[in-house]
Amino acid sequence: MTPTSARHHDEPRWYEIRVQGHLDPRWAAWFDGLSLTCDSGGTTSIRGRLMDQAALYGVLQRVRDVGLPLLSLTQVEPAPDVPAAEPR
Repeated sequence: MTPTSARHHDEPRWYEIRVQGHLDPRWAAWFDGLSLTCDSGGTTSIRGRLMDQAALYGVLQRVRDVGLPLLSLTQVEPAPDVPAAEPR
C-alpha cells in the first residue's frame, strides 16, 4: 500500500451497517450516536459518518459485542437532508 492510498482510508466517510434483529433507539448511544433504523424483515440499519477506518472497526466490534449477526457493510452517500456534522 502506498502512503497516498493509506491516507485515502483515513478520511471521514458515511457507512451503513445492517444487522439481523431490531435494536431499540436507545442503543444509539452505544453506537456513538449513529442513527438506527429498524427495517422490515427483522433487520436494523446503523448509519452515520465515521472519522476513519479505526472508528469503523470500533463500531464493528460493538456490533460483535451486542451479538447480532452482521449482514452487510456499505459505504454510502449522506442523505440529502442530513447536515454535515463532525465525524465520530
